[in-house]
Amino acid sequence: MRSRFKLSFSDMLRQHRRWERTLLKAVKVTRKAVASAVSAPATAKPKAGSKLEEVASFGSNPGRLRMLRYVPADLPKKSPLVVVLHGCHQTAEAYDRGSGWSTLARERGFAVVYAEQKRSNNANLCFNWFRPSNVARDRGEVMSIRQMVAKMATAHGIDRKRVFVTGLSAGGAMTSAMLATYPDVFRAGGIIAGLPYGAARDVHRALAAMKTAPERTAQEWGNLVRAASPVKRDFPAVSIWHGTKDHTVSISNADALVRQWLDVHGLESEAFTQSEVDGHIRRVWKDASGKVAVELYLVEGMGHGTPLKPRPASRTKADTPGPFMLDAGISSSMHLATAWGLKKPVLLSALRQAAE
Repeated sequence: MRSRFKLSFSDMLRQHRRWERTLLKAVKVTRKAVASAVSAPATAKPKAGSKLEEVASFGSNPGRLRMLRYVPADLPKKSPLVVVLHGCHQTAEAYDRGSGWSTLARERGFAVVYAEQKRSNNANLCFNWFRPSNVARDRGEVMSIRQMVAKMATAHGIDRKRVFVTGLSAGGAMTSAMLATYPDVFRAGGIIAGLPYGAARDVHRALAAMKTAPERTAQEWGNLVRAASPVKRDFPAVSIWHGTKDHTVSISNADALVRQWLDVHGLESEAFTQSEVDGHIRRVWKDASGKVAVELYLVEGMGHGTPLKPRPASRTKADTPGPFMLDAGISSSMHLATAWGLKKPVLLSALRQAAE
């Protein structure tokens, strides 16, 4: 008697064809999924309420940082770029809300890129400005930030001769590192409540330097910068900002920064002019051509943070107070942008006004 479970040859052939069709369908679905993953854009759309867009891929990223950018619509080629570095316990979005850099970029026609620290690198979200492996040219975090600039240049055709960098606290110290290690990349920088390059080489000495800047001569400070890169001339202009009541990073670091960069530029400490800006002291040292090489803003009565001057309520807010973002009656972002020549283009201004 033939078993009722035994298939005929024709039945087996039909079953084989069904399996074959199922397998081919599965292969097509898998290929489509893989192709979709490969061709997916290396950016993520901004979160609701955020102006910043994350860029997932921008090089080898040895410092394992996040890259976020803001590029105004229809930004012309050869536009400037500002690199912004947040402080400890901050994120790129929080710093942007406070400092208003993306608002200024929209109004004045330039691009902004934020480097953001990860907790896997530093539990307090501080840039590791005190670790030699992260502040040596073409290594660690400074290399990651340099790669962000290169990515922006490739993707948006930015003007490589008009790249600027600014940051607060640990971001200010990392700004010092970027200016020292890549003077051929940055035209100028703004160091807010930061420390001079080479102030520390480990956590213990970093905490000590924050209380009091290390004792070094101007030449010793300058030598640290000169040894940081093969570039020996055309160093960037430096703007230094510090609150007179800063108890987190001693104001002695502002003095050390001034001496470091004056020595790099070959300028005398006594050869400055002093004025008052928005009620605060500004000292300026100019080079032989009459251009500002080093400037110092002493923000009277301000603690540890970025100085802001909130605008009246409007459609676009800038200089919004928050943690470490302090209403001091003077906007460091606004003054830096103006000093760097990031002024509102006449045509762009007219178009903005017509749209509003």
